Amino acid sequence: MLQFRQCLATLALSASGFLSTALLADTTVLAGGCFWCMEKDFESLDGVSDVVSGFTGGTAPNPTYRGDHTGHYEAVEITYDPNIVTYQEILDHFWVNVDPFDARGQFCDKGPSYLSAIFVANDDQRALAEQSKQTVIERFPDMTVVTPILAADTFYPIKDEEIGHQDYYKKSPVRYKAYRWGCGRDSRLREIWGEDATV
Repeated sequence: MLQFRQCLATLALSASGFLSTALLADTTVLAGGCFWCMEKDFESLDGVSDVVSGFTGGTAPNPTYRGDHTGHYEAVEITYDPNIVTYQEILDHFWVNVDPFDARGQFCDKGPSYLSAIFVANDDQRALAEQSKQTVIERFPDMTVVTPILAADTFYPIKDEEIGHQDYYKKSPVRYKAYRWGCGRDSRLREIWGEDATV
């Protein structure tokens, strides 16, 4: 009986810890071109516990990579602990990992699904996102910042046979590095952001 009670106590503590972590977690959705790269860039940030690749912002139901993703952005859903990394810091990290001036896509990937965007879930996020965008505008007065701030919509994670896209940089590190280098992502980020680039 004592062992049973100890087991229940351990389960209660585990559940309590899990609930505390879940209650502390926030999420946000960002688009910055190739979701392989966005996943890698944000999983390296302290306080981020999960980054899921997927689609959002379009009209096609249940979009897929090889199928219909009309109007959808390739995006990532980021789960983070706001006691470790704030939403403002997430935004700061976002900007230095995208080309905010490219109206045709990101780096070597062109087309609507590769555009950059910030998806906001509430007025607080919108205010911070608008303020962060204004900071970028003021930093580059001779350039046009085209990254929009949009209302959050349904996020469709990669699934089924396309799950290989999730954690691609871990599953296929050589191919991932070759793609990223060949796409010119890091060189362009350094060109725009200089020492602030996190590559």
